[in-house]
Amino acid sequence: MDYENLLVSRQGRVEVLSMNRPKMLNALSMDLLTELNHALDAAIADAEVAVIVLTGEGRAFCAGADVGGSPADLPRDESGKLDLGAALETLYNPIVLKLRNAPKPVITAVNGLAAGAGAGFALAADLTVAARSAYFLQAFVHLGLMPDAGCTYTLAQALGPQRAMGLAMLGDKLSAEQAQQWGLIWDVQDDESLMEHSMALATRLAEGPRLALTNIKLAVRAGETGSMEAQLQMERELQRDCGQTQDFIEGAMAFAEKRSPRFQGR
Repeated sequence: MDYENLLVSRQGRVEVLSMNRPKMLNALSMDLLTELNHALDAAIADAEVAVIVLTGEGRAFCAGADVGGSPADLPRDESGKLDLGAALETLYNPIVLKLRNAPKPVITAVNGLAAGAGAGFALAADLTVAARSAYFLQAFVHLGLMPDAGCTYTLAQALGPQRAMGLAMLGDKLSAEQAQQWGLIWDVQDDESLMEHSMALATRLAEGPRLALTNIKLAVRAGETGSMEAQLQMERELQRDCGQTQDFIEGAMAFAEKRSPRFQGR
């Protein structure tokens, strides 16, 4: 399917989704949000896609919601009052959940500014890789709003309440290097090597044991809120499933033969 605000390409078993409104710093219009939801659904459903990479065209990853339109275009409730939560429920939140819960690895390659909901999308991935010049910005407070698109959850989980509060309440920039030092993102790369490195990472994952990667994602996400007892039970069930795959047999044979495994995703 052709999109007006999104570029979609396939490299091997890696699907690359690139937000394509560079003149607007990839601000999230209703059309872009709709297209991104559709493209994520398609990539998740496609058995040939092993890894999803999300990035942005131009000098920004995503500047957040497109607030340049008329207030008359904003969603309203039945009484006529503004209802910003409606757009979150129907367009933004599904994207966050698809990025987090897709049964395959998701990488975000943050090539520049990631602000507002753009930061939420960037941080919803399994692995976030940022260009050295990139930065994250909780810009909501400057508009009289609070963070959304999962930012209050992601920041508090990764950084603790004090740093999450500071970023949300002050709305200051967080550099890519500081984000990595704080454990918010996986890696920082020089600007010119960001996509090369991100694609190499994606290809490496695409060649991995598919069910094991899916189950790793399930278990780590569950571990954010579950008890030790529940986690141990989940590990038991998921590890049993992994042990019944051909990939486990191949991995064990490769270990014994002192060679690299050749996983087939079975």
